[in-house]
Amino acid sequence: MLRLSFQSKTKLPKMKKLVILVLFVTSISYGQEIKVDSYDNEFKDKMEWFSEAKLGIFIHWGIYSVNGISESWSFFNGYISHSDYMIQLDGFDAKKYNPQQWAKLISESGAKYTVITSKHHDGFALWDSKYGNLNSFVSSKSKSDLLTPFVNEIKKTNIKLGLYYSLPDWSFKDYTFHTKKIKRYNINDDTNRWGKFLSYRDNQLKELEKRYKPDLWWFDGDWEHNAKQWKSENLKQQLQKNNSNVIFNSRINEFGDYETPEIGIPIYRPLSKYWELCMTMNDSWGYQPNDDNYKSPLQIIDLFVDTLSKGGNLLLNISPKPDGTIPERQKTILKELGKWNKKHSSAVYLTKKGIPYDHFYGPSTLSKDEKTLYLYVRDIPKDNKIVLKGISNKINRAYIVGNGTILNRELFCKVYWNKYPGLTYIEIPKTALDSYYTVIAVELDDPIKLYRGKTGAIEAN
Repeated sequence: MLRLSFQSKTKLPKMKKLVILVLFVTSISYGQEIKVDSYDNEFKDKMEWFSEAKLGIFIHWGIYSVNGISESWSFFNGYISHSDYMIQLDGFDAKKYNPQQWAKLISESGAKYTVITSKHHDGFALWDSKYGNLNSFVSSKSKSDLLTPFVNEIKKTNIKLGLYYSLPDWSFKDYTFHTKKIKRYNINDDTNRWGKFLSYRDNQLKELEKRYKPDLWWFDGDWEHNAKQWKSENLKQQLQKNNSNVIFNSRINEFGDYETPEIGIPIYRPLSKYWELCMTMNDSWGYQPNDDNYKSPLQIIDLFVDTLSKGGNLLLNISPKPDGTIPERQKTILKELGKWNKKHSSAVYLTKKGIPYDHFYGPSTLSKDEKTLYLYVRDIPKDNKIVLKGISNKINRAYIVGNGTILNRELFCKVYWNKYPGLTYIEIPKTALDSYYTVIAVELDDPIKLYRGKTGAIEAN
C-alpha cells in the first residue's frame, strides 16, 4: 500500500490545503480508492445542492444558430470571415421564444439546475448590457433582452440558475486575440489596453451579478491566458462579495470549485469529489440542422447512469433555434429522461457514487447513509438474475425501484469457516423490467461493507 498526498489544483474557500489520500490496492482492477480528508465544512455546505442535483440543462443559444454553424469557432478558425459571421445578427429574431415553456421543459426533465450562455467567445450577449455594443437588444433582429425573461421564469421554480460567461471576447477591440491567426497585441506590450478589456469584462459581470444573482458561474476559455493575467482570484472574490455560497466551475484557472470534463465521460472515477460532465445530445453545442447524429434517450440515460455511478452530475445541452424554439428531438429526449428520473428519483438524487464493478457487473449508487445499494440493470439478464459479490452485510430485502416488487434472492459459496460473504443472485421478473434501465434497491442492515479479504484453502472444518 502506498500513500500519497498532494495539493488539489482546485482552490477551495478558507482552506490552506486539500489533502487527498490515494490508496493503491494492487488486487483491485478498477483502479484507485479515494479518501477526501479535509474538505472545509463551509465549502461542503455550499456544494451540497450541487452534489445532490445530479442533472443540469445547458443552453447554447446565440447568433451561430442562424446559419447553423460552429459557435464562435467558425470565424476564429477561419472557416468563415468575422464579417460574414456577424451577418447572422440580422436573422436572430427570437420571434417564437417562450421562456415559460423552456423552464417547464427543464423542470420536466428532472434537472435541478440550468446554465445558459449569457455570452459566448464571439462576444454576443443575450442581455441589454450597458457595456460594449454587441448584444441581443442593440445588435440583433430580436431587439430584445432575452436573458431576463428566462431568468425570471427559472426563479419561479426550484431550479438553480447558472450563467455561462466566456472570458475571451474575440470581437471586442481591446481583447488580445481576434482569430487563430490574428492577435491584436501582447499583454506585456500594452497593459493599458488589457486593462480596458478587463474593465469591460468586470463591468459586464457586475451587471449580471446584480441583476440575476446566479447560484453558479460557468466560465469558459481560461486557457488563453493565465490566472495572473485574467486576475482570476480577484474576479472570484468580487463575485463572492454578495453571495459567499455562489459556485464556480473549474474554467477559471485553478480557482474553481468543481471539475468540468467535456463530452468524454471519465473512464475512472475522477479524483475530485465534485465534478460535472457537460455533454451534447448530438455532436454540436449550438443549433445545427444538418447535425442529425442524435443520441437516443437510452444512450443519454447510459451516460447519465454512468455519471451517477461515478459520483458526478450530467450537464446536458440543448440548442434552441434562432426563433427561440427547441428542436423536437431534443424535447423528446428531455421528456423521456424526465419520466425515467421521476420513476427512479430515490435512486438518483439523494445518492453518492456506487460500488466498484468488482462487486457488481454494472453501474450502481448508494444512499447517503450507505444502507441502500441501487443497482442499474440495462439489459435483460440471462436466467433473469443478476449477481452481487463480496457484500459483507446482511441483505434485508431487494425490490424494484418505481413499483416496489420484492425480489427473490439466492446465496451461494457462503460457508461457516470463512468470512467470505458469498454470491447473491437476485431474480428480476421480466414483467418488471423498465424500458430503459431497471433499478434494484438492496436494503442492508448497516452501512455497506465490501469484502476485500484473500480467500484460500480450508483451514478448519
